[in-house]
Amino acid sequence: MTAGDTVTARPAGAITRVNGPLVEVEGVSDLSMRELVALGPRRISAATVAIAGDRATLQAYEYTGGLRVGDRAERTGNELSALLGPGLLGQVFDGLMRPLSTAPLWLTPDRVPVTADPGTLERLWTFVPTMQPGAHASPGDVLGTVPDAGAVEHRVLVPWDVSGELTWLAPPGEVRPLDVVARVDDRDVRLAEPWPVRLARPFQDRPAGVVPLHTGQRVLDLLYPVARGAAAAVPGGFGTGKTVLLQQIAKWSDADVIVYVGCGERGNEMADVLDGLSSLVDSRTGGRLIDRTVIIANTSNMPMMAREASIYTGVSVAEYYRDMGYDVVVIADSTSRWAEALREFANRNGDLPAEEGYPATLASALAAFYERAGRVTTLGGLDASVTLIGAVSPPGGDLTEPVTTDTERFIRSLWLLDRDLAYSRHYPAVSWTGSFARDADAVGQWHAAHGDPGWRTRRARTAALLAEADRLTELAEIVGASSLPGHERMVLLGGRLLRDGVLAQSALSENDGFCTAAKGAALIDMVLEVMDCCQRLVERGVAATTIEQADLGLVVRAREETGPADADGVTARSLEAVRRLEVLL
Repeated sequence: MTAGDTVTARPAGAITRVNGPLVEVEGVSDLSMRELVALGPRRISAATVAIAGDRATLQAYEYTGGLRVGDRAERTGNELSALLGPGLLGQVFDGLMRPLSTAPLWLTPDRVPVTADPGTLERLWTFVPTMQPGAHASPGDVLGTVPDAGAVEHRVLVPWDVSGELTWLAPPGEVRPLDVVARVDDRDVRLAEPWPVRLARPFQDRPAGVVPLHTGQRVLDLLYPVARGAAAAVPGGFGTGKTVLLQQIAKWSDADVIVYVGCGERGNEMADVLDGLSSLVDSRTGGRLIDRTVIIANTSNMPMMAREASIYTGVSVAEYYRDMGYDVVVIADSTSRWAEALREFANRNGDLPAEEGYPATLASALAAFYERAGRVTTLGGLDASVTLIGAVSPPGGDLTEPVTTDTERFIRSLWLLDRDLAYSRHYPAVSWTGSFARDADAVGQWHAAHGDPGWRTRRARTAALLAEADRLTELAEIVGASSLPGHERMVLLGGRLLRDGVLAQSALSENDGFCTAAKGAALIDMVLEVMDCCQRLVERGVAATTIEQADLGLVVRAREETGPADADGVTARSLEAVRRLEVLL
């Protein structure tokens, strides 16, 4: 809900100051924090951020050009809200949750809000009831479904604050978003509901235990996993591949619904995301992947404070589908642009700056955002989750700047992108020295309970091999690789095989763009088995140079030449590679 919504006439005040998105008003009585105010003849939406007597400071969500001192300022009685209902999947919205798919080429500040958009409010949806009148309805119970609302089943739920006897339920048929579809005691339940985007939606509790989110990217799933309902960050400088990695996660993760928030990024990147999701076939449904995706696009040339609101809009949409029982992934690209919007507004407001000019509340704002991630038991008793993945774009690649360091405090997985790896064309350029996964042990326990007891050992051996290979590489640059003992040269060989044959992954390859957990495990097992074989050969007197000159292309090419789920094919190559090495004896 925005300031353009129709409301009962309220006492109005006047604008006293305009400084970009910062607007000061006076004479608006009974104003409350976060309440929207309609400014000027175009009724520009602005949220209340400070109140002092009859004066208030607002942050405008639209371009304020043309506003004048003395223009009318009218309170609305509403917070910034999103209309949550059918019709979200497969669509593109701006940071205020207004449709962009049907918007004109040039966006203007006086655009009609979604809650007053005829195209949204008059659209008919098919409602199929699932409860019986007379039954007791509790929060989270499924009243009915909307089968034509996207690739996942849209469930109409009893609101969190409604409970009692279901006295009336709409029959099967077509309804509009604001039509009443049920009545619980004396409360009407509509097909769609407005929800304040800064308010987290309620749930029952957070269950114990960890369930991994499979992203399809080997370096993440095998070394730095993220659990469903956890938070992860992807910091990296310009050109290190953040956007492509996030797009790959959006395409291939095993979440039910994807919410992609383009927060201050370039418009051509959002166009690439939209084109990729529209053309990719969803392996689950056979349709387009975008049909279970919601895109919030607030690009760098859109109003700054709408960028600040966009991540809350995206999380609210994710929580809406979480309440239906789905696992949702929110991808925010990038939280640095969001933090820059906070900094600009704080500076205009004259707030005391903290490190690098960011407001002192930056850490609290980041914590409030990432805290909305979680694996929960919904009000309806279902297990569901919201996983938050935020990109961080530190200026100049400086990973000591405040957004990066504060973000690390509130996340469970850090996927640090390394510039040297990116410049050597190793993608994803996830550093195995600076990244971490705080839930790795718990994820290992989950894998052990689900048929892969060797997951933790495999991960530990891989991490140790990479660390030792890096140490020996630095030593070899000083004394020369040929001066190293044979067993250390085999460690260098194993490190190269891991980097080139397992951790590198081509987003453009049909076989390698996505990798199942079984194939990823088989690839690591193959490299470790080949390295063990090489160590045995060295112990039996085979020269290290002879082993290094052996053709191991069978190992390196396995990720590209076997299918995304072809673990058996990788195992067969492992046996063949070992057989060829043993011929050297």
